[in-house]
Amino acid sequence: MPYTLTQVRVFRCPPERLWRALTVSAAIVKWNPPDGFVAEVHELDLRVGGRYRMSFINLGNGQRHSFGGAYREVVPNEKLVATDRFDDPGLPGEMLTTYTLRAVSCGTELTVEQAGLPDAVPPEACRMGWQQSFDLLTRLVEAEIPTP
Repeated sequence: MPYTLTQVRVFRCPPERLWRALTVSAAIVKWNPPDGFVAEVHELDLRVGGRYRMSFINLGNGQRHSFGGAYREVVPNEKLVATDRFDDPGLPGEMLTTYTLRAVSCGTELTVEQAGLPDAVPPEACRMGWQQSFDLLTRLVEAEIPTP
């Protein structure tokens, strides 16, 4: 049976910076793939009804895991909702991923809910992958780069 997982993390950055990390191709490939993988964004049309496609590529053996979907809701700096479907027939069904950003006293709280995850993906493996991705996302959005 498909299942739902929710992850929550607070980042020391404004919502606008976190939003860019979630929606700009060059940023997505830097933080989204879990350890041992790189990412390639093939398509990203950030608007309601727009589509996206990307692949995670196993750096060790070159195997690609491709997936994509459509944006259902786009509220800049607040909420992003997209469908998600793996190309692999062993991972059937459509998922729905909701990113919710909320300004808090020390930065931005990000809640990620994935509904419809297939049984073939163990929940603990999914959580571990998100923890790794969030570590990379933290380094990207919390970096303070001085301007000359």
